[in-house]
Amino acid sequence: MNTAEPKLDTLQAVELAEGVEIRLRMAGPMLRMAAYLIDCVIKFVGMMVVFIVLMLAGMAVGDRVMWGMMALVAFFAEWFYPMVFEVGKRGATPGKRMVGLRVVQVTGSPLTLGQAFVRNILRWVDALPLMVWPTYGVGMVSCLATRRFQRLGDLAAGTVVIYDRQPLLPVLIAPPPITAVPLPVGLTSDETRTLVLFRERAGLWSAGRRQEIGEQAECLSGARGAEGVSRLMAMAHWVQEKKQGTLKR
Repeated sequence: MNTAEPKLDTLQAVELAEGVEIRLRMAGPMLRMAAYLIDCVIKFVGMMVVFIVLMLAGMAVGDRVMWGMMALVAFFAEWFYPMVFEVGKRGATPGKRMVGLRVVQVTGSPLTLGQAFVRNILRWVDALPLMVWPTYGVGMVSCLATRRFQRLGDLAAGTVVIYDRQPLLPVLIAPPPITAVPLPVGLTSDETRTLVLFRERAGLWSAGRRQEIGEQAECLSGARGAEGVSRLMAMAHWVQEKKQGTLKR
């Protein structure tokens, strides 16, 4: 059943530093295309308004200046419109916000200016084979061929498009042990504090990372793997209850 989950759901676990995992729900190409079409409509309406103003102003500045300014407006709207909206904590163009999407780094962090630039400057490759009206054939193939639905610009910039309305929560929340287990040996204050911190932070780590760290204290738990982690958690629970004076004697 576990091996089928990545194929049935776009929810993927991303491991960060120190074994911490977050869940990101990757957005597929169809919803991203819907956001792109909405942005196209917004850009078209905006440029039409600007063009009308420039045409009226063209009587004063001349036709050559007017057409030059129109070309600049079209250029900046096409290439810098996504970059302005996607950089920083916003991470989404108006079209993406309407459908509930956001662009982030693969770690879930906001985009930097450099990443936003690389991601959008490579759209001319993703938009092939046609550029007059982009078909995004290359980008579509790349999305379908990658596990995180990344087009070439995403791969180069290290970014992904996710569902913005899904909270970035730890993959696993470690439940408190059912029973407290006394320490088999005496520990120093630093060792006791380390044991308590292990229990408090275990919920932010993957199961494999918890077991890897727990095996460093095998001499205390007397076990390896999940059993060793469970014993360490129970001992930490005993230490915390004893400190609070709530442990029944």
